[in-house]
Amino acid sequence: MAEKKQNPAGGAENKKAPVRTKTAKQGLRAAQKNKAGKPGPREILAQELRSLIPRLDAEGLDFLIKQAQVHLYNMQVDELNKTLAREKPAAAAKPAAAAKTPQQSGDIRIAGSGSGSSFYLFYHGQSVMFSRDEIIGLVKLVNGPGTALEIAERLFNWFDRERADIFSLIPMPDKFDERLKKIAQALKKNFRVQPKK
Repeated sequence: MAEKKQNPAGGAENKKAPVRTKTAKQGLRAAQKNKAGKPGPREILAQELRSLIPRLDAEGLDFLIKQAQVHLYNMQVDELNKTLAREKPAAAAKPAAAAKTPQQSGDIRIAGSGSGSSFYLFYHGQSVMFSRDEIIGLVKLVNGPGTALEIAERLFNWFDRERADIFSLIPMPDKFDERLKKIAQALKKNFRVQPKK
């Protein structure tokens, strides 16, 4: 039976125990702990990272942030690829299977999504997604004037500045990497620069 307490106005009121609610952070921490009450692998890594932050300079923190952003982008692309694979009709499975040969051989291939709003650069069975605007910019870049090496350098600099995540898929150390020429060729082969009206 709830204990009754007299309030100043003369009425009785119920005295209730305060309700405690778990915050999202507490719930996450609890989920990350195993039955023995020890932190899970993710929490251990997060603690280690937090302990390193005070010892890093601005350059080190900037590097970590960029790497984290690249990794998050790759996770989003992987999730999108899985979603697209689930949504493909069964009839489209045969052409997709036939397309595995160039991907697995290390050939570079570029293909558009069904909607035409995004494009994928495939290499060794993995892919990086580009927006329509990015592809248009790259097509203009590789069709510009200059030698093959100058085009490869422009392409490398663009990737380094705008989309460094591609280096996790295709580890290109510098502008002399032959795969830059293959990317340029694939862009030229699949896309045309629209003449100015």
